[in-house]
Amino acid sequence: LSYHHRNSIQQLELPQRKAALIVPAFETLHYRLTFPKSKAELLSMLDMGSLYTFRYHVWPKGHAPTDYAKWRTATVPYRVAWQPDFEPYVVVRRDCPKYDQRFVGFGWNKVSHIMELDAQEYELLVLPNAFMIHMPHAPSFDISKFRLSTGYRGCLQTLREEFHQDLSRRYGAAALKYLTAERSL
Repeated sequence: LSYHHRNSIQQLELPQRKAALIVPAFETLHYRLTFPKSKAELLSMLDMGSLYTFRYHVWPKGHAPTDYAKWRTATVPYRVAWQPDFEPYVVVRRDCPKYDQRFVGFGWNKVSHIMELDAQEYELLVLPNAFMIHMPHAPSFDISKFRLSTGYRGCLQTLREEFHQDLSRRYGAAALKYLTAERSL
């Protein structure tokens, strides 16, 4: 993390606060890219079409709750609400809940982690001057399995249902919103 980001974390009193700091994600279709040096430069690249919000073309639900329109002009961190399939990249304290080890390979690792953070009442705060850029690469072995194997997708669905049951046991009625959201999709 840069000095600026470390300073932001100190100002947010993160050591005393349950918060997940969201780093807005973007992507490029170009294999070579000059990384923007500032938010203004990134916004210019976004407007010119050399960058896109992450997975905008294939999975917009994963990052839409970040509220990129608000991020464009934000100067202070802002809170966002959990939504189904939200899977932002986050900076959290070391003592936060760990990723659920059931979700290895492709599918639901970040989604389940954000759900758990939300269930534990972590604030989801978008950093106004931070960003990351995903570079294109060949599909992973695991995403290929997910796309090609009904068995893989079936197993993932079973794990998701198990995860929901575990959330219900741990958080009671507060976890109903996750199951309700899942069923309405």
